[in-house]
Amino acid sequence: MKVSTLLAVRGLILWFCSFFSSSIIAQSQLAGVELQSHHVQGQVYMIQRPGGGGNIGALIGDDGVLLVDSLFAPMTEELVTTVRETTDGDIRFLINTHIHIDHVGGNQNLAELGTLIFSHENTRLKFLEDKSHFPRNGGSFAPQQPVSARPMITFNDSMTFHFNDEEVRAFLVPPSHTDGDIFVYFPESDVLHLGDVFRTTSYPIIDKFNGGTLRGTIASLDEAISIAGPDTKVIPGHGLEIEDRQKLIEFRDMILDIQSKVYSMIREGMHLQEIMAAKPTADYDAEWENDPGWTSIDFIPVVYYELGGAGRLEDR
Repeated sequence: MKVSTLLAVRGLILWFCSFFSSSIIAQSQLAGVELQSHHVQGQVYMIQRPGGGGNIGALIGDDGVLLVDSLFAPMTEELVTTVRETTDGDIRFLINTHIHIDHVGGNQNLAELGTLIFSHENTRLKFLEDKSHFPRNGGSFAPQQPVSARPMITFNDSMTFHFNDEEVRAFLVPPSHTDGDIFVYFPESDVLHLGDVFRTTSYPIIDKFNGGTLRGTIASLDEAISIAGPDTKVIPGHGLEIEDRQKLIEFRDMILDIQSKVYSMIREGMHLQEIMAAKPTADYDAEWENDPGWTSIDFIPVVYYELGGAGRLEDR
C-alpha cells in the first residue's frame, strides 16, 4: 500500500475516533440536562432546554399529547418526565419541523414508546441519506438516524390533526432554514410553533446544504406575520422567551435591512471580503450574535451569494 494511501486511511480512522469520542462526551452531557415546561396559552406548552437551545411545543389535553420536535436522544427520559408534570396522557403524536439532529434526535426513543411520527416528505427523504448535515460551527455531519426514527407519515402541503378539541394545522413553508420546514398552528389556543425558521438567539441559519434559502426565510416570516394576531403567542425554534407578532416583524425587518445593505454594496462593486470588513450587520450584532456557532461571519456570505455576489475565489 502506498504511503499516501496509508496516511489517508490513518487520517480517516483518526477522524472517526475523534468524531465518535466527542459525540459520546456530548451525549453524556446532554443526558444530565434539566428541561423546563412553560404554559404558553390554551392547551399549549413550551418545553425548553437551558439557554433556549431548542424549544418543543406540546399540545396537552384529554386525548393525550402531541409534540412538536424531539430534541436529542439522551434527553428523551427528561422530556417524558417533564410532560408527566402536566399529564399522565400518552404521547401519541410527534411532528418534526425539519431534519436537524437537535429536533429529531429523540425520534427513535419516542417511537419505541408508541408515538407516531409525522413530517414533510422532504424531511423524511433526508432521513434516508447516509449522514445528516448540521450547519453551525462551519458545518458538520451526524450519523444517519435509525430506521425506527424515520417519520412514518408524511405530507406535501399541509395536514390537520383533530386532537384535544383543536384543529392543529401543520403546513409546508417556502425553503427557509431547510427545504422541509413546516410551521404548526394551534388555532384554538392561538399559538404558532415556527421551528428554526424563527430563532431569537442568532441571525437566521440558512442551511444551503439542506435546501434553505434567504428568500424563502423572508417569505415564510411574512406568512407567519399574516397568520399571527395581536394575541398570538409564538414559539421560536431557539430562544429564551415565548414571543409575539411584533418580535416576528422585528426579526424579518432586521433581515431585510441587512439584505438591502449587502445588495447596495454588491452594486457598488464590492466583493465578499470588502463587505465583511464593512460590517453591514453592525447595528444588530449585540442582539443577534448570541450563538457562537452562527454569527455574522456565517450569515453575511449566505446573503452575499444569494444576492448574486461573485463566486470566484479571486473575487471574494
